[in-house]
Amino acid sequence: MFRLDYVSCLLTVLSTILVGRKMWYGLVVAGVNSLLICIIGLKTAQLGFIPANLFCIGVYATSIRSWRRERAG
Repeated sequence: MFRLDYVSCLLTVLSTILVGRKMWYGLVVAGVNSLLICIIGLKTAQLGFIPANLFCIGVYATSIRSWRRERAG
C-alpha cells in the first residue's frame, strides 16, 4: 500500500533543504506537500488540516511570485 504520510515526510525534508539553499522551487515542493496533507486530512477525517494547509499554499504562491520577481529585477 502507498503510504501518503511517508511521501509527505519526504516532501517536507526536501522542501526544507531546497528553501534553505534559497531555491524558490522548494516552495513549490512545500505547496505540493500541503496539498497532500489536505488529502490525508480528508481520508482520515482530520479536517482541521485542510484550512491551515490551504492558507499555506496561498502563502507559498505569494512568496514564489515575490521571490522570482526579486531575482529577475
